[in-house]
Amino acid sequence: MVTPQSLFTLFGVYGDVQRVKILYNKKDSALVQMSDCNQAQLAMSHLNEQKMYGNVIRVTLSKHQTVALPRDGLDMQGLTKDYTNSSLHRFKKPGSKNFQNIFPPSATLHLSNIPQNVTEDDLELLFTNTGGTVKAFKFFQDRKMALIQMSTVEEATQALIDLHNYSMGGNQHLRVSFSTSTI
Repeated sequence: MVTPQSLFTLFGVYGDVQRVKILYNKKDSALVQMSDCNQAQLAMSHLNEQKMYGNVIRVTLSKHQTVALPRDGLDMQGLTKDYTNSSLHRFKKPGSKNFQNIFPPSATLHLSNIPQNVTEDDLELLFTNTGGTVKAFKFFQDRKMALIQMSTVEEATQALIDLHNYSMGGNQHLRVSFSTSTI
């Protein structure tokens, strides 16, 4: 099911999401407010026509400049979330390497921040549990990073939504991005 958190994670690959609102009377539609127009354009160009939860998503620019927050006590279903101060923003540091690693959705994912004690089997099981099939896996030499290839782009997208910032124990959280590399 699409939630503000799942949209935050997916759109967060292309920019810093400020707010997300799933429309109350049209739950298959949402507003996602990015930090700036460039990030909104990037998200739109990479995510329009991609599959998410079995449906093709359409991403267009909204006529609204900002997502209004509901008054206190009026958002019982949790359809609107404010992520302005989220620690999970990938692009808050100017000059961050994340700016050089923005790629369209792909079946191959780049994993980083992998603890030393985590094995290939551990990661393959984790990614299989998102409902997909792991086709290939390769650790980088230092074993802190890896590439994992899922069967389809949709499976990889689901895995990224489910596992980006996944706690690996010991205060380490897995970082997941789309990759253009092949295994």
